[in-house]
Parts: sequence; C-alpha cells; structure tokens
Amino acid sequence: MNRQTIIICCSIFISSINLIGQEIPKIIGSQQKLVTNYLPDFSYAGYHFGESKIPESQGKIVNATDYGVKANDGLDDSKALLKAIKACNEIEGNVVLQLPAGRIILSDILYIERSNFVLRGAGSGETGTEIYCPRPMMYFKDPESLAELREYLNTFDKRQREPENNVDLPFSQYAWSGGIIWTQVPKERVKSYLDKYEPKSNPLAKVSSGTMGEHIITVSDIKGLKVGDIVELQLFNKDGENGEIIKDLYKGANVKPGSHHWKFPMLPIVRQQVEIIKIAGTKITIKTPLTISIKPSYQAQLVEWKHLNEVGIEHLRFTFPDIPRIAHHVEPGNNAIFLTRLFNSWVKDVTITNADSGILAEEIANVTIQDIVTNGDHMAHYTVTLGGVHNVLVKNLKIYNKAVHPLSFNTFATKNVYQDCEIFVDPLLDQHSGANHQNLFDNITVHITPDKNSSYALFGGGGADYWKPSHAPYSTFWNLNILVSNPDKISKPVLLYGMKDGPFARIIGVNGNCKFDVKYEPDAYIEFLNIPIDKVPSLYDYQLKKRLK
Repeated sequence: MNRQTIIICCSIFISSINLIGQEIPKIIGSQQKLVTNYLPDFSYAGYHFGESKIPESQGKIVNATDYGVKANDGLDDSKALLKAIKACNEIEGNVVLQLPAGRIILSDILYIERSNFVLRGAGSGETGTEIYCPRPMMYFKDPESLAELREYLNTFDKRQREPENNVDLPFSQYAWSGGIIWTQVPKERVKSYLDKYEPKSNPLAKVSSGTMGEHIITVSDIKGLKVGDIVELQLFNKDGENGEIIKDLYKGANVKPGSHHWKFPMLPIVRQQVEIIKIAGTKITIKTPLTISIKPSYQAQLVEWKHLNEVGIEHLRFTFPDIPRIAHHVEPGNNAIFLTRLFNSWVKDVTITNADSGILAEEIANVTIQDIVTNGDHMAHYTVTLGGVHNVLVKNLKIYNKAVHPLSFNTFATKNVYQDCEIFVDPLLDQHSGANHQNLFDNITVHITPDKNSSYALFGGGGADYWKPSHAPYSTFWNLNILVSNPDKISKPVLLYGMKDGPFARIIGVNGNCKFDVKYEPDAYIEFLNIPIDKVPSLYDYQLKKRLK
C-alpha cells in the first residue's frame, strides 16, 4: 500500500513518501497536459534540437602558429590571434582555427563574428591548450556593444551598496556580460536596457493565437516568411500593471510581479527563437512548442532574428590570476566566454580556472554546452549561466569552485536544461527572476553540509525586485541527488528550502544518502521524495527518446 505524508506550510511541503512498486512518476503519465500537473517538453533543447550530435567539424584548418602565435614563450599572443581570426573571416565555407598546445597569453577580446567556424585547442588538460589572461577586461578598450549597458548603469546609478563592508561602488559592465572569447553579430543589439534604443517594429507576421505546448500559430500580414526560416516570436504586455499576459504567465499564482513586467511596453516579455516548418494560409507550424498560449491582446509577432550558425569552441582551458574579490556586481571582467546571437552551435571540453564568470549567454538558442569544468580558489559570480536564451542544453558541468550562482536560469530564459551537472561546494540552484519559465534541472548532483538545524537553502531566487517573482510556472527539478557530507550524524530528515516566490514548480525525485523534506513555495508539485527515479534518471533523455521514436 502506498503511503504519503503531506505537511502544508504556505506551500506544498512533503515529507517522506514510500511508493512501493511504482516504476515511474505519475506526472509523466497520460494526463500531463492538464494544468494541474502540466509538464513541459524539454526535449528540444540543445544543438539541432537534440537530434544531432555535436560534429567533429571538418573544413579548412588555419593554424594559429602561422600568424605568429607561439605558446610558452611568455609573450602576449593577442595581436597574432587577431590576425589569425581576420584570416579566417576571409575564407568561405567551414573553417577551423587550430590553437597549439601550451600557454597562449591573451589580453584582448577575440570576437567570433562568422558562421561555420570552430575555435579548437589541443585539449583542456595539462598537455592541451591554455589561454592565460593576465589582466581583466576592465583594462581593455570599452566594447562598442556594451555602450547601452554602460549608459544604463550610469543613468540609473547602479551601485553595489554594502555599508557593513564599507562598499559603495558602481556596477561593472562585466558583472553579467562580456568574455575574452565573444561571439556576436556586428552592430546587432543583444540586450535591451533603455527604451530610446528599442528598434521600430517591422514584423514578418502578426500572431493572434496559439496554445501552450502546441506548435501551430495563427498569423496575418505575412511578409516574406518561408519554411526553414529561424525567427523570433515576441509577445508583449502593453496593457499596464493589470495586463492579461501577466496573469496568464503566472497562472493566477499567489505572487506579486515586479514593475518591469509593465513599465517597458516596447520590450517583449516572452520570446522564443523558432524554426518555421510549415506555412498553410493563416496557419504556421513551428518546430518547438509554445511556452505560453497567445491571445490577440499580446500583440504577438514574428520578427527577423540575426544570428550565427555552426560555431564551436572546444578543447581548451582558460586560466585567470586569483585576484582579490571586492564585492558582488563589481567584478573586473575575468570572464572566459560570452555567447550571443548563436543558433545550432556548441562549446565542449573546456576547463575554466579562477574566472569571475565562466560562460555567459544572451540571445542564443539551440546551443549545447558540455563537458565543462570550473575550478580555482577565486569566488565566481557565475559558472555557466543562461539568461535571455531558449532551448540551451548545459550537460556534464562540474563545479569545484565557490560561486554566487553556481547554476542559474536568468531573465527571459525559457526551455533550457542543466543535465548531469555536479556542484561540489556550496551548491545553489538559482532562478534569477525576469519572467524566466519552464526550465529544467535534470539529474543534478550536489554536495551539501546541513546547518545545525538539519536544513540547507538549496533553492535560490536571485534577481532584482522589479523583475520578481523568481520564476514563472513549470520550472522543473528532476532526480536531484543530494549527498550530505556527514550522513551518519543526521538524526532527522534534512530540510531543503529557499524558494518563497516560485509558483507551480515540479520537484520530482529528490533523493540521496539520507532522508529529506522539501519546502518550496507556492504550490509546488512534489513526487518521488526520497526515491531515486531509476527507470527515468533523466527527464530530458526520456522526452527526447519518446519524441524521436
């Protein structure tokens, strides 16, 4: 007989469940389309929607050594690397820029601004390629693409104020942006900060309806769209604080949306990068399912989305000096990789030591980031973070260093997946506000040390109040493996807590080397507590296999 203990504390608070003989969680049964136990399909995340493996890229190989890059000579290689990049940009077709083994010194930003390009090292290990960055980006020339961000930070006097630590310092432009390796489409705005720079709308089609979880949208005024196009679907709130889209986005949850949900009517509050797979009159079929149903009041539209394709960064490591950490948001810019404007691209086999942020991302879709290690003594802001991105898969990320936000879904992130990741020190599963929704923590392992009350704040809700709540409905945690440092000394279930404003989360399969309770507010769906999901260890793999079958 199944037994289930439920403790109600403002939210669903479920203690141990003993479900003898049950093979798979009920939420992946036949009724998952119902609002009460809706479970998004996360299987479209990653390179080519998860349907293709990251390629061993072929093409013309350009050796960086031919342009003056010389490893292990103690001299700066920036100018030589920039020459090599320029040479690659003049070659048509697939290009691989091959870096030599050994230490390469870099003190300038390498911009990747073309498709069909791979930056490849000789490996991420000790005998591979090391990119050593002796000084942070704060000493570089200010990037043109961050001019709007700099103006925003100055206009609104964004500062880190910690009177108790004698800190009153302006935010750094590199706190959540920028990287030594930086993908971009030249002259394209990546992130909105100021209304005056919002472009005039030029829709390729107006969208009047569509159903959450489905693939067909109703359109009008089509302009030049064709099957195979990759475009951006944008939904707006132009009806103020009581806008219908705010109510629909949060599904009537007991949360209070912040002012940014209505103060910027020109800014799309929900967006997806989508591939057009069929056009039939007023009906368009898109490859990936909608994250929210569309109504006429949302003034939804399809617009051009400029991006790069088939870009890879692989087989190398980054090392930064272990400089003193001053304060949150004033990081000087020891950031390894900044991914913007990418589709069907990848980063793999990369180790990052002593970074402020390892890999940052904005405005990318269907990118796979896998086999990443972050380590070092330096306290990081982010390791690999996902903000303003769609269908990104982060797989096999190992985090050995302390970080403010070890795993983080940030503003506007939708349908992204952290899979098979492991956090070895001070773990936190962060959802960073900003209308992010329907993201998945999948088969994650964390190492924790509970406090004296046998509790641990595992679930984080970062971000500014004006973008609260921490996430919208259907964020999902699947098969969380919790390893307690001293299980023999634990006499009662460890309470995992921390989230107070994350509505309708799905928490399935919290288990580990002792017993756990979960407190997650409000209205979480919790199943398979203290039971490993042996039959379905990865929701992403399960859904992908089911879809492709």
